Amino acid sequence: MQRYSLRTLGPRGRWIAAAVVLALVLAAALVIGLAGRSGDGVSPGSAGPQSSGTQSEAPQAFSRPEGASQFRPSYHLTPAKEWMNDPQRPFLLDGVWHYYYLYNADHPEGNGTEWFHVTSTDLVHWKDEGVAIEKFKNGLGDIETGSAVVDSDNTAGFGKGAVVAVMTQQDKGVQRQSLFYSTDKGYTFKAADGNPVMDNPGAPHWRDPKIIRDEARGQWVMALAEGEKIGLYTSRDLKDWRYVSGFERKGLGILECPDLFQLDLDGDPAKRTWILAASANGTEEGRTTGVAYWTGIFDGTTFTPANDKHQWLDAGSDFYAAVTWDDPRLPENERMASRHAIGWMNNWAYARQLPTTDWQGGADSIVRDIRLKTVRGRPTLVSTPTPALSTLDGEAKTAGTRALTAEGAGELPVPASGAYRLDVTLERAPGDNGTEALLKLGNGGADYATVGYNFEAGTAWVDRAAVVPGADALGPLFTDRRSAQSPPRDGSQRGNTVSQKGGSVDLTIFVDYSSVEVFVNGGEQTLTSVVLPKSGQPAVSAATAGGKLTLKSFKYTPLATVLDAR
Repeated sequence: MQRYSLRTLGPRGRWIAAAVVLALVLAAALVIGLAGRSGDGVSPGSAGPQSSGTQSEAPQAFSRPEGASQFRPSYHLTPAKEWMNDPQRPFLLDGVWHYYYLYNADHPEGNGTEWFHVTSTDLVHWKDEGVAIEKFKNGLGDIETGSAVVDSDNTAGFGKGAVVAVMTQQDKGVQRQSLFYSTDKGYTFKAADGNPVMDNPGAPHWRDPKIIRDEARGQWVMALAEGEKIGLYTSRDLKDWRYVSGFERKGLGILECPDLFQLDLDGDPAKRTWILAASANGTEEGRTTGVAYWTGIFDGTTFTPANDKHQWLDAGSDFYAAVTWDDPRLPENERMASRHAIGWMNNWAYARQLPTTDWQGGADSIVRDIRLKTVRGRPTLVSTPTPALSTLDGEAKTAGTRALTAEGAGELPVPASGAYRLDVTLERAPGDNGTEALLKLGNGGADYATVGYNFEAGTAWVDRAAVVPGADALGPLFTDRRSAQSPPRDGSQRGNTVSQKGGSVDLTIFVDYSSVEVFVNGGEQTLTSVVLPKSGQPAVSAATAGGKLTLKSFKYTPLATVLDAR
């Protein structure tokens, strides 16, 4: 991960001393007190400056690293070099969020992932802490997806407040669950005696344990991906696990990265609802991979869905392996009203073929806040950008209400870099005869993505263009349109000559060099996409596919202060 918020240096830490011969005592103090960062990547076996368990330093100015490729994001989490994939659910200790993602320092020659550690106080600015759990150390294989919990009551016997991580290890194709624990707040981990704590019963797919605390029943609950089924297990001590039930669904491929949590429907504690989610394949529904979820009831052993039909957390091509978590500092009503989420912004269909040069594996999405709301009569997870992202805002520029035609909407603010946010309201006003509005995102004179909205169909969509060398090899999955249903607000109206669907739609669009995240109508729908622009000057334009609509409002906000490394 490149730590943009603090300094543009790499992930392996080193102590910095002032080599002043006449002030040896002062130099020693500096060695103890000043932590620096080196400019090279993580070496296998290097865990960075984390043995003391100290908190992150205060965030400093954002910047992209010198020499970054044209695709390197500015405000999204990426590794300084080599490979990243699945997020691991963060936890909070002493005001610091501890977050891990799967990392392969040996990519592309070597295989296997390990847990790379980053910390934050606001879930926007991140600090590298190095590799926390290394691969290939205990004879059980690499370190894959799992979850870490704070064992406040010492149920596992490693001490009150110990961090206990249970994750999949895979050796010779066999997936098992192992336990590692930390007594320094998640900076370093030790393998527990007796690993694996769960040996494979003979299943080809048996991975990605997600553990939550069920306080009402005094137990830990694990959701485990088992092919087309999510297995549910319980434990008193995080070591001995008992299978209690399974939740099986056909037609979604091999399920991965499950999640189980509660939210209050419409913020009402009387409507507290359980949600079971899993990363899945939506090919049979004309989608690609994403995060499917069900709402229902969990009684301590069994999850019963309220509706057999699943929903999708994001309608784009590149939101996978997502994790969600709440903030334990909040009172219960607020904790149950909203929680955070982050996903891997990539797609296995082309993840290894992306033409990035200084790192691989894509990036993480921005942190989102999700709520459970009744949308068109159905409990639905609604996503909005976490408010702390506003700390990145630069000086906004706006464009007033104007006609939107096939010829365009006149001059719009020109982005200063590839990192910005757009807040746009489109309207089909009385007298308007257009159907589809187009927001075109360009770079170097070529449009690389179009965000559209069709008022007749009530759908928002994203198209991507293969405009850079090598993008053609990503195939039609990259260029296929991805759409999401979200009807225009304000109902329908009668035009001059024919009845037509009118109203307005709000679009919030986060752009960051190689990604576009679209939030539709306050987050009723989201579409997340990796994009591959040409180098050169960014541009934004608006038009219709024919006829006239109204550009009700348009605001451009630069995000972060970036160094133009193109």
